[in-house]
Amino acid sequence: MLQEIRRAGPGRLRAAALTVLAEMAGENGLSARDQAAVERLIRIKLLGDRPEPLSGCWLHWIAVPTGDQRGILDLLGLTQPRPVTFALANDVVDADGHDGPADGPGCFARVFVSPELDGWTFVAGRWCDPIGNERADEVLRACERLSACYGRAQAFYYGAQGDGSAWVVAEQGAVIRRYSETGDGDDHLLTIGSPLPYERDRRVELGLAPDWNAAHASEDEEDEWQSAVFDMAPALAQAIGLSPLAIGSDTPMHGTGVLALTEYGTADGVPPGAYSI
Repeated sequence: MLQEIRRAGPGRLRAAALTVLAEMAGENGLSARDQAAVERLIRIKLLGDRPEPLSGCWLHWIAVPTGDQRGILDLLGLTQPRPVTFALANDVVDADGHDGPADGPGCFARVFVSPELDGWTFVAGRWCDPIGNERADEVLRACERLSACYGRAQAFYYGAQGDGSAWVVAEQGAVIRRYSETGDGDDHLLTIGSPLPYERDRRVELGLAPDWNAAHASEDEEDEWQSAVFDMAPALAQAIGLSPLAIGSDTPMHGTGVLALTEYGTADGVPPGAYSI
């Protein structure tokens, strides 16, 4: 019935029918004509597309200091890249971030691989989660491989609604730091390496010892540090590289961003949804 409305009207219902089809069945629910129209609209919008900051309630990304988008896709085993606007990428990343592993593997099905932005490329999406049980080990190894090729690689989690921060920092093929503060009692089990200079400097600013052992810290010290770290991921990302939350229309850009399939998406497809372009 919805496809018939798209073909024959009434005209006042055609736009709503397209949205419902996309929400229910995804791209496969659209006619070849509608799919071609969507692709054409994306191409038109890309002509004037400019960087937009990454936004969403739960953000996961990998940052690599290179413009070699094709090399990153190949190294991470990402396939079927399709050009997208920043608005579309943000909508997809946010939607997938709201789905958890309990909702099925669809939340890991795709990622946004940015164009080169001021010398950096971002891979964004739930698949980049550096601390979740499902992906932490794989993301750590991905950072090792990327840093072996490009010198450095960093992965971050940021809960923009006060849900904590985490990071993985790799250099020359080895992880030098992993740290997480999310309020989970097992956060400390993820810790690898010594505090980064930024972490030490931030503690000094707070009047805390630059080096610390959580087992011997006072409760007040731990609470103050945890409160600071919960919102630290974007600032740390900017301090040691580039934060996707800090980019904007004036950020130097080369190339076009793409949505690409992960191994989950290749095996099982992507969840349906209607997104902004």
